[in-house]
Amino acid sequence: MDVQKMKDDPTLGQLDANPHEMSPAPKPKRSEPLRPMDGVDAEFSDGEYQQLLDMYDQSLRTLAEGELVRGRILRISGSEVIVDVGYKSEGIIDLEEFKGPDGKPHVSVGDEVVVLLEKTENKDGYVVLSKEKAEKMKIWEEIERAYTDGKPVTGIVKERIKGGLAVDIGVRAFLPGSLVDIRPVRNLDAMKGKELQMRVIKVNRKRGNIVLSRKAVLEEENAHKKRRTLDGLTEGKVIKGSVKNITEYGAFIDLGGIDGLLHKTDMSWGRINHPSEMFVVGDEIEVVVLKFDPEKERVSLGFKQRGADPWENVEGKYPRESRVRGKVVSLTDYGAFIELEPGVEGLIHVSEMSWTKRVKHPSKVLAVGDTVEAVVLDVDKAARRLSLGLRQTEPNPWQMISERYHEGDRITGKVRNLTDFGAFIEVEEGIDGLVHISDMSWTKRLKHPSEMLKKGDDVEAVILKIDSENQRLSLGITRSATSWKARSSA
Repeated sequence: MDVQKMKDDPTLGQLDANPHEMSPAPKPKRSEPLRPMDGVDAEFSDGEYQQLLDMYDQSLRTLAEGELVRGRILRISGSEVIVDVGYKSEGIIDLEEFKGPDGKPHVSVGDEVVVLLEKTENKDGYVVLSKEKAEKMKIWEEIERAYTDGKPVTGIVKERIKGGLAVDIGVRAFLPGSLVDIRPVRNLDAMKGKELQMRVIKVNRKRGNIVLSRKAVLEEENAHKKRRTLDGLTEGKVIKGSVKNITEYGAFIDLGGIDGLLHKTDMSWGRINHPSEMFVVGDEIEVVVLKFDPEKERVSLGFKQRGADPWENVEGKYPRESRVRGKVVSLTDYGAFIELEPGVEGLIHVSEMSWTKRVKHPSKVLAVGDTVEAVVLDVDKAARRLSLGLRQTEPNPWQMISERYHEGDRITGKVRNLTDFGAFIEVEEGIDGLVHISDMSWTKRLKHPSEMLKKGDDVEAVILKIDSENQRLSLGITRSATSWKARSSA
């Protein structure tokens, strides 16, 4: 090599140094700001030039496989979407990954998108990217964060599977049947399609395993509601609630995190046979707090107490000996209960149903649902009792007996019944007289009335004694009025 010629060559500049003593030029330190090249007219300010250098530096950044990167859609080519992720090569994503629930792709040139870098280069020189995997990776990160922080996640029930439900929270997760609700859910199929809030109680990304609990979220919500409700409860307060459950003896009302019992007897001033006659599950109602035990957290509620007690004015409204009308609501062995108005019932005792007939059971005279007229016999406001009489609506035939008949009168009647001690003779409809066995014969000592009489016989008898007050009529079939009076005088 002719060094002298190299020195004389103006295009190479000066080469005074010994070539053997030359060392490679040091690389420019990145910490030192680069300046525009000498000899070139500067077209940019220092700030603009630095910005261009930064952009160039970013375009040559190193990307690692498995990394989430942000890119911009450059163009859509057939079934592929070309994305700029700031790498030396452009990225490529299958158009299928941009399809929405309607089956159509939702992507436009210029859109920004977060993607997962699967390969830095394929056989065509493109960076292989995935939008779906990037979204799932972000979802897994959010799920793990929710698990760590104890925050709820939202998902939609997809289907019922063995042991519980499959839920979509961005990825498939499992909700055990025992953790769907605070109370057991009998029909899990009814949960399909519902959006739920749940707590992540187990997560394993490697195995793709996520276990959820809706029960935990509901329990926490109920705990907050319960504290607020308990703080505001006082006896006598009117509050709103919803019917949660109905039993034979009452209904449980959800007051907000705590249940109160509305007993059947506190539902209405009137008579009800079953709570379902008044309420159904889900009804929103207003109730009165009757009793509240903060320590045991027990609440007794009333519904009828929202209105006035009808017994407050019962003495003025239903005075003694007044006539009233009501409906038969119940029959017992000893009488019939008559509802005069909701909450006010009176009892017609079986002995007050007829003047003349011996009523064995109220059903022989009345039936449930009948509308009847009765007379008020007694009112006990303190005991909430009202005594009624049915026979008092008609004249007492025994009061007419002493006017129509006298002792010693002879009457003809039919034998209605025989007993060990005598025979009952019908004097007139509803009026029976008793012929004692000792008054059947002067000559014979009878062991039983059947030795002389039989049921249905027509006999002639003498009236021996009339007791209208006790409704008794004594007869004799062998004794004349004269002999009876003589015996009585003796």
